[in-house]
Amino acid sequence: MTGTGPLEGLRVLDLSGMLSGGYATMTLADFGADVVSVEHPEHHDPIRDWPPFDDGTSLWWKSLARNKRCITLDLGSDEGRALALELAADADLLFENFRPGTLERWGLDYGTLREVNEELILVRISGYGQTGPKSDEPGFGTAAQAMSGFAHRNGYRDREPLLAPISIADIAAAGMAVQSALFAIYERDVGGSGEGQVIDVSLYEALFRMLPGDVEKFDRLGEVTERTGSHHPNAAPRNVYEAADGYVALSASAQSIFENLAETIGHPELIEDPRFADNRSRVEHADELDGYIAPYVAERTVEEVVADLGAGDAVVAPIYDMRDVFADEQYRARDDVVEVDDPDLGSIRTVAPLPKFSRTPGGVDHLGPGHGEHNEAVFVDELGLDESTVADLRADGVV
Repeated sequence: MTGTGPLEGLRVLDLSGMLSGGYATMTLADFGADVVSVEHPEHHDPIRDWPPFDDGTSLWWKSLARNKRCITLDLGSDEGRALALELAADADLLFENFRPGTLERWGLDYGTLREVNEELILVRISGYGQTGPKSDEPGFGTAAQAMSGFAHRNGYRDREPLLAPISIADIAAAGMAVQSALFAIYERDVGGSGEGQVIDVSLYEALFRMLPGDVEKFDRLGEVTERTGSHHPNAAPRNVYEAADGYVALSASAQSIFENLAETIGHPELIEDPRFADNRSRVEHADELDGYIAPYVAERTVEEVVADLGAGDAVVAPIYDMRDVFADEQYRARDDVVEVDDPDLGSIRTVAPLPKFSRTPGGVDHLGPGHGEHNEAVFVDELGLDESTVADLRADGVV
């Protein structure tokens, strides 16, 4: 593929499977990095088996593996290890998300990788990190949500802790991995060390880092932040309210905005009420405040609520599903959904590369490729193997 975007020229070897590593390298590929993704010759990435399917093709895979080149290689074999080292010799980044110790068992530890490329940056994603008593346990996003403190915070105070219905730990870890990889490239190339290093990303720590203030709160006050539903523990009013034909999300914690809100909903007396005198007081009496806001919202349509409360500078928006996203003029104006031609699916729409760059925007060249689709391009055209050698490796189950 022809690279586009600010990462054009960056070479990434992706040994990871499933979601966290795949999402990270997809993000890099969206912005021009040349990502070579490695799957086992017989056991493809499990994401290929994730629903939903369109005529047997996983739409998850098509999204997650877009813009990448896909090859097959048995990393546990001697020949596969040797080919992986050849690929690593010319890479800037290597991503993996196996259980800690797997690369070492294959003879692909960082010391060995560094022998062929001292500039290589190895990004390791796992459930619990490469060290500590849990490091050798299999790590999944569900456990990360539980252990990080996220699930304890998520949900309603009178109900059980709630797991997010999206793979939030994997995606958070992917974002941390991309950010960290670019930090390391800056240090290597701009800082001038000229050396690679190992980046250790864990799923639980990626979510743990999303709870600012909680550590300090417990350390100094001995208090644990509890579940608050859609209320915010630091701002009020802030909640989801049911309108006559749908739901809206509302936030109006700044003093002037709250006063505008009180006037708009027909309760100017709330401005002088000591329970709602300032944001701190409103947080303590959030349920009582909702008793004034909810009836106002319930008697109006979503469109009316957004118009009326928005006029007073309240942050208010309708709760969208994907049908609303596809119809929304803001999404259309910013080209947040783009159309791509795919050999398996035909014309299909997908999320545009985000965020947007003024000079070097990312792009979507293709969606997820077939299993081993780029074997010849990588092994023959780039590594210089002759076709008979590749055929022998294929017969031996190496590629």
